[in-house]
Amino acid sequence: MDKPLRVIISGGGTGGHIFPAVSIANAIRELQPEAKILFIGAEGRMEMQRVPQAGYEIKGLPIRGFLRPLWKPGNIGVALDYLKSKRMAKQILREFKPQVAVGVGGYASSAALGAANSLGIPTLIQEQNSYAGLANKQLAAKAEKICVAYEGMERFFPKEKIMLTGNPVRQSLLDSDITREEALKQFGLAPDKKTILLVGGSLGARTINESVLQHLKEIEDSGMQFIWQTGKYYSEEIAQRLSTLKSQPSNLNPQTFITDMAAAYKAADLVISRAGASSISEFCLIGKPVILVPSPNVAEDHQTKNAMALVNRDAALYVKDSEAPEKLIQLAIATARDDAKLKSLSQNVLKMALPDSAAIIAKEVIALALRPLS
Repeated sequence: MDKPLRVIISGGGTGGHIFPAVSIANAIRELQPEAKILFIGAEGRMEMQRVPQAGYEIKGLPIRGFLRPLWKPGNIGVALDYLKSKRMAKQILREFKPQVAVGVGGYASSAALGAANSLGIPTLIQEQNSYAGLANKQLAAKAEKICVAYEGMERFFPKEKIMLTGNPVRQSLLDSDITREEALKQFGLAPDKKTILLVGGSLGARTINESVLQHLKEIEDSGMQFIWQTGKYYSEEIAQRLSTLKSQPSNLNPQTFITDMAAAYKAADLVISRAGASSISEFCLIGKPVILVPSPNVAEDHQTKNAMALVNRDAALYVKDSEAPEKLIQLAIATARDDAKLKSLSQNVLKMALPDSAAIIAKEVIALALRPLS
């Protein structure tokens, strides 16, 4: 093509939206090194830092989510911000002149892709979850292509537009060649003990943290070792609570945030995690046994639906959030001791992997951009 490919990518709010978006951008650049890629995000949200860190320019919109219930007076301001964001998005698109716009879910994508539709720019949406988000459901009617990670998504989207691609994941996880021994050494752990990794996302998960704090004696007596990402929201509180103990379990390694997740996954015989779509895709690709504790604080309870897609195929274990403080640690220890169960979970979750997702989606984006206008 004579001129460089020009692509808008929009969405964010959480790592679960941002990691796939950046992975798609990287895959487009692999195929079209001269491509011009501009992100559109929501002001004050995680993408405004993470996207520039990944080497891409981003424009922010003053868009935010509606308050619940919808009749709250504050939603008048939310609606006005949406209209302002859509006008701003139109101006960004007119200036950037993209040939295609990609939405990965989140507040910003509704305004950015809505603007693209009104300007006649072809759009592609990528839905990470097994239960479609509101923004993507609204954008689906005018999208040219809908890339999904789970079967059965025709209950949300027009069947003829759907393409099963899986979720792009952090490339660093797939590219890492660290050995288990090196990973354990990195965390100061013994090579001859089973290792359980607890993660609640970058911000943390109160339920998972409470499950640990209420069962420190069982953890200490387990004969295993634990890597525990507490999350930045809870790190100070947890440090204070641990400081009141006569002695902290020596086999418990708390970390505010784990920067090298490839090493953490490699070190772990078993993972305890929330059931975000990106995390689940990572477990599938690396074949990691996992106990999922879906967050109840997400739209349409979509994390439980994500989890059950694995549980129904014997590819993961599941503990309800409200039951985790009582049951989670006991189940984790018992599972980690059961080599046959660990092997079975690993084999079954690997069967659900959809590799090369980012490259497949990138090819669809490029094809849309190059398609002659009708």
